[in-house]
Amino acid sequence: MSGIVVHLPQGSGGTGDGEPSGDAVTLRLGPGERARFGRGSSRTPVELRLADAAISRLAGEIRVTDDHWQLSNHSTTHSYLVENPEGAGEYLRVPPRRAGAPIPFEFSRVVLPTRRDTTVSFQVFAPDHVYLDPFGTGGSWESRTVTAYSLDETATYFLVLAALCEPWLRDQSPAAVPTTPQVVERLRGHASCARLTARAVSSHIDYLAEEKLRVVGGAAASEAGRDRRHGKREAVVGLALRFGIVREEHLALLPPRAEPAARGR
Repeated sequence: MSGIVVHLPQGSGGTGDGEPSGDAVTLRLGPGERARFGRGSSRTPVELRLADAAISRLAGEIRVTDDHWQLSNHSTTHSYLVENPEGAGEYLRVPPRRAGAPIPFEFSRVVLPTRRDTTVSFQVFAPDHVYLDPFGTGGSWESRTVTAYSLDETATYFLVLAALCEPWLRDQSPAAVPTTPQVVERLRGHASCARLTARAVSSHIDYLAEEKLRVVGGAAASEAGRDRRHGKREAVVGLALRFGIVREEHLALLPPRAEPAARGR
């Protein structure tokens, strides 16, 4: 695993000296690196500040290993939940004082209890889960071949990718890649995408471009605006089609297409 991405949403806390702020925070951690989270103080520095009186000054720690990440719960009274937003209600409970609990999910939401009517949470993305080449799984681990692009075909981001590639795979010779609203509409009939929003689709496209397929980086990643978003979609579709990451058989993952209404004479 080359690393993970930790994202604290806006309004949950902040980092740095002084009082917690409401700004969003994103951290990238490589193997061997760690990030502490909690309420923090001048004597207890943390990388992720969580603003609630029920959260300990040092509530826990995230540590990245070579092939997964671990969560330590430093609280003596509260359990933490690690949810899989892509699953069917899957979660892990990390009990008080548990050190180094291994987390298997590619997408995770770490949830801490508070005194308010809402919880405090942050997301952890582990994009480098490795999948074996399905045609060469025999032999020792050292001799096995892994895939260059480790995508989970059961994940929502793969559905988004399939919807982006669908016009080419159906030989429709489109003039442009589907827009974000078109992807939302195309996936609306899927059981797991009924509440999918345009913002969520955009986040999945960012994740595909920057983490899974690695087609955006450096100066290109710092550009803003419509051209940047359009360029990401085109780059993702181009790579997925050229290398056969999305193929015709993957169209079966998409919900049935609505038939056009019959025209009267």
